[in-house]
Amino acid sequence: MQHRVLKTLTGAVAGVTMMTGAAAAQDVTIGWTAWSDAEFVTKLAKTVMEERMDQEVELVQTDIAPQYQGVANGDIDAMLMSWLPATHADYMDKVGGDVVNLGILYTGAKLGWAVPNYIPEDQLSSIEDLKNDEVREKLDGKIQGIDPGAGLMRLSNKVIDEDYELDYNLVSASGAAMTAALDRAISRDEWIVVTGWSPHWMFGAYDLRYLEDPKGTLGGPERVHAIARQGFYQDNPEAAGFLSRMSLPIDDLQAAMYDANENGYQTAVDNFIEDNEARVNYWVTGDMPSS
Repeated sequence: MQHRVLKTLTGAVAGVTMMTGAAAAQDVTIGWTAWSDAEFVTKLAKTVMEERMDQEVELVQTDIAPQYQGVANGDIDAMLMSWLPATHADYMDKVGGDVVNLGILYTGAKLGWAVPNYIPEDQLSSIEDLKNDEVREKLDGKIQGIDPGAGLMRLSNKVIDEDYELDYNLVSASGAAMTAALDRAISRDEWIVVTGWSPHWMFGAYDLRYLEDPKGTLGGPERVHAIARQGFYQDNPEAAGFLSRMSLPIDDLQAAMYDANENGYQTAVDNFIEDNEARVNYWVTGDMPSS
């Protein structure tokens, strides 16, 4: 099958040109964004597929919007970070008819604004409290965000501009820059509000809490799905079957993400595979473990 190179992707994606004949060297192309949960799950899938299934997997890192467009256009085979029903609703509204939902990777995901627990709750426990002038001064009028294309940032802008009408600047940065800013603030015992989500290793590394969101702008519990291009199952039923069976409890994922932050992602992936032999075998073969 001839695949078009997605013009809107970053340079890294543009370098992955898949054309008839050349595509045989790359069995599966998976898109991902540098969010800690997505990085672990995607690298876990790559390792298992390559070591257990004789699949050659190419990981393509780019922002979330080009990923959806890449899967819809057929330039990317799959992505493992579709947050539904609310966070990525806008993206799915645009491309839902052109992609295939392979199933839920994990449940109980959550978005919110998080603060260190040393910030007194009687001063800051809710997003509404951010309207207080003394609170705003301590935060320097800033909310530390992540990459601008993320659904969390879209919702956070709605929090500031529409639902709560806050006089704050939402700072765009990568997920890594967000956690670096959090670490700096905590090391100095400073006030900070960050756009956060669960699962994330930072909740294992730091003592944090979510601010209450009485208007529900940031949404409720989310499910994270794997989605694939049209025709992926027909072209590679083994890989599609694996991704459709792949799922893990969010607590196990969060523990693995903390391991990854402490020891590196590949070490955490190897540890997870070793500790979850029966589960991984089911992903690969579809054979249910005997009781």
